Amino acid sequence: MASQKTPEHPLPSDREESSQRDPIEGLVGQILSNLGEFNHRDGLRDTPKRVARVLRELTKGYGQEPEDVLKSALFDVSYDEMVIVKDIEVFSLCEHHLLPFYGRMHIAYIPQAKVIGLSKTARIVDIFARRLQIQERLTQQVAETIQQAIEPAGVGVICEAQHLCMMMRGVEKQHSSTITSAMMGVFRDNPKTREEFLSLVSNHRR
Repeated sequence: MASQKTPEHPLPSDREESSQRDPIEGLVGQILSNLGEFNHRDGLRDTPKRVARVLRELTKGYGQEPEDVLKSALFDVSYDEMVIVKDIEVFSLCEHHLLPFYGRMHIAYIPQAKVIGLSKTARIVDIFARRLQIQERLTQQVAETIQQAIEPAGVGVICEAQHLCMMMRGVEKQHSSTITSAMMGVFRDNPKTREEFLSLVSNHRR
């Protein structure tokens, strides 16, 4: 009688599966139960796993540092006019209710010796947006990061976003938006520079 062969890739035991499971899954399961749901019905069977995965994705900015992104993206130039990267899409989670807010960010700076690779400007936004946030702090963090990285003559950042915590609950205002700004250097001190930035952004909105 031939002996049974051991599979090359045996299935993990329940204990191994438990040790590999994201702890968020169990917490989501508890939330569903406390809401009165039956976790094992078809539509919810894999929901804890999906929610854990999406929360990790939406907060992956905690494992990233803008300094690492900028290491290979700073370039020496002899250019001292305004650089604007506009309509950068922003998706984040409000730290108060864990509901999304989304919109666009416009970033401007006036270089003195260095510029940032254009795609890396958007990456900076993503790093901070993929954390639990409030819009005011997100706007400020982006401006401060650029100021510290290349020491430009000034930085201006504007963020316009809609918050589901205002649209789905509470006051339930569907058409409201929130605008925040952070102005540094000449963007704060020189009204003409600030007005030029605001004009270029507002006149060319999509």
